[in-house]
Amino acid sequence: MSDKREEFNKDNYSADSIQALEGMEHVRMRPSMYIGDTGVRGLHHLVYEVVDNSIDEAMAGHCDNITVIINEDNSITTEDDGRGIPVDLHKKEGVSALEVVMTKIGAGGKFDKDSYKVSGGLHGVGVSCVNALSEHLTATVYRLGEIWEQEYEKGKPMYPVKKVGETDKRGTTVTFKPDPTIFTHSLEYSYDTLASRMRELAYLNKGITIHLIDKRHKKDDGSFEGETFHSKEGLKEFIKFLDGNREPLIKEVIAFEGEKNGVPVEVAMIYNTSYAENLHSYVNNINTHEGGTHLSGFRRGLTHTLKKYADDSGLLKNLKFEIAGDDFREGLTAIISVKVQEPQFEGQTKTKLGNREVSASVSQAVSEMLTDYLEEHPDEAKIIVQKVILAAQARHAAQKAREMVQRKTVMSIGGLPGKLSDCSEQDPAKCEVFLVEGDSAGGTAKQGRDRAFQAILPLRGKILNVEKAMTHKVFENEEIKNIFTALGVTIGTEEDSKALNLSKLRYHKVVIMCDADIDGSHIETLILTFFFRYMKELIENGHIYIATPPLFLVKKGARKQYAWSDQERIAIMDEYGDGSKIQRYKGLGEMNAEQLWDTTMNPEFRTLRQVQIDNGAEADRIFSMLMGDEVPPRREFIEKNAIYANIDA
Repeated sequence: MSDKREEFNKDNYSADSIQALEGMEHVRMRPSMYIGDTGVRGLHHLVYEVVDNSIDEAMAGHCDNITVIINEDNSITTEDDGRGIPVDLHKKEGVSALEVVMTKIGAGGKFDKDSYKVSGGLHGVGVSCVNALSEHLTATVYRLGEIWEQEYEKGKPMYPVKKVGETDKRGTTVTFKPDPTIFTHSLEYSYDTLASRMRELAYLNKGITIHLIDKRHKKDDGSFEGETFHSKEGLKEFIKFLDGNREPLIKEVIAFEGEKNGVPVEVAMIYNTSYAENLHSYVNNINTHEGGTHLSGFRRGLTHTLKKYADDSGLLKNLKFEIAGDDFREGLTAIISVKVQEPQFEGQTKTKLGNREVSASVSQAVSEMLTDYLEEHPDEAKIIVQKVILAAQARHAAQKAREMVQRKTVMSIGGLPGKLSDCSEQDPAKCEVFLVEGDSAGGTAKQGRDRAFQAILPLRGKILNVEKAMTHKVFENEEIKNIFTALGVTIGTEEDSKALNLSKLRYHKVVIMCDADIDGSHIETLILTFFFRYMKELIENGHIYIATPPLFLVKKGARKQYAWSDQERIAIMDEYGDGSKIQRYKGLGEMNAEQLWDTTMNPEFRTLRQVQIDNGAEADRIFSMLMGDEVPPRREFIEKNAIYANIDA
């Protein structure tokens, strides 16, 4: 026992390391201020907050294994083999440090630089916030040969921290059940969503092992569904996973890992034959989808180093125009991960890194990494530069096509697509546009809509698969030009040719309405791929929805009900009894205008699925897989990537 105590004393991790920053009385009243929202995304965020504590232990070198269990009742258990949260008396608060950590917002060792040099998590609200939003939580600590425990109801301790036994284990176990009065939308955890995040954390923190177990589903052998995530090579493996469905342009992943100017930097990148740029950046394991100084440092280092190599090699001497930064990133998949002691976040969702010193560190790391690679791999270097030259030539062609779109995108009736049936309302926040598959369904939708606030844009068949098309081909496509023009959105600025200008967005709800069959799902996926690659901000800002037309109409005499699934159809038929008749809707065109309004377009009764990006890297991988050369499981994708929500209720 004395040896163990000496080991922990060296770490200097005790009650004094825990600082209580503020109370948490507002958490239950204003949960969205702390976890973003109380929908499906917020529900999963609770798990991430608890796991962040274990990841902090791993990053500090004190934890190797983390286990996340989805229990049968949709409660969550997390376990780690770290040092265990201190349980001794906190001098300032007068109670156990465990109780301070679990009941004070912002309390934790991550605020003490002696305990953690770098910490994950955005705002440090941590496990106390989870506690406040749980109807019940149990914290068990295995520390210094002893087991300590405390239970809480809605954030309040049920009893003081107490010793409940002795052990050879070490670590912390937390079991919590979200409060149904807070999370009224859903209490069901998505295995796939949690698996994506755990996989991501394993890649970002190589060497640690994360187990995910789903006790809601048993296998034939009696064991539970689950996966184990472990990465030896970190970001190099992450790149291979993300780019698994793309054809590589070069044989190996280019990677760097080290410390620059006191900032730990890890970078991995590879070029492929696609035309998309896929950059994913992380700070302390947080996906900074708004970018920031680390991303600008990467771009600067990449552009400067590749441009210098291309100039020195003479490969650009016959090029008649200047190469732009975008050209160096076409067909590039890259991950930038930095660890920052005191990150400063800004931007709309507080996921944009603002620390200026990080930019130079990343730029220097990328420059060193690329310089070494290009010198040691002259054949691959030439292939990359040739790809850049082709990208520059395509950009010039795309610029002309884009300018045609810009000229057509004017805020007058004459500048709108001929097929668009616009609404009379002028306030974009009150307007919605339906992108409808085919002229026939478009005609029915025009008859059934509320002209005051609903616009209809019919699309002819399957739009272009943008995943496999060069940029100028995308902007030359008639259906895509119509979407840009109808929405009033422009693309490209002097600073960034791919930037989207949403200031003149004409509709704040863009609803994709297709047939409820395999072809309809494919068209939905094609349209979503276009939005993801060229108008991602519309998805991120919550403007994209998918309509859900019914599959069946069940009638018996004067009675009738619509059904959206086989289960609903069977239930209605059981209710009606013998003699009920079923109409199967194979497409939107089989419904008349009144039926389409009643079931799919009327805000009082319809169900829209809002499209959200929970994990940018995973979404990138899925789109490349669905729209690549493999036969895509389209319906499964649609179901997993659109959240069912009656957003008008």
